[in-house]
Amino acid sequence: MFQMLGLFAEFERSLIRSRVITGLERTRVKGTRLGRPPRDPDKAEAIRALLASGAGIRETARWTGVGASTVQRVHAAMIASQDLEAIIAVA
Repeated sequence: MFQMLGLFAEFERSLIRSRVITGLERTRVKGTRLGRPPRDPDKAEAIRALLASGAGIRETARWTGVGASTVQRVHAAMIASQDLEAIIAVA
């Protein structure tokens, strides 16, 4: 009895998977962008300027109207690019 239930569950899962894959392919063909919209470049530049001036993560997030995690990602990218520039300068 449990084997039959397992068989039906696997079959249903394969149907769901094929419908999802078909929908994603249809979306790709149509050219619709999936996921979150890209961040506004002007807002990212404002975040960089505030961080460079010494503002904190939460303060910058409050002033620019974005989440603290967004500011942290921009901050991490700034640090990584500075590290890369330092490595290139030494070489």
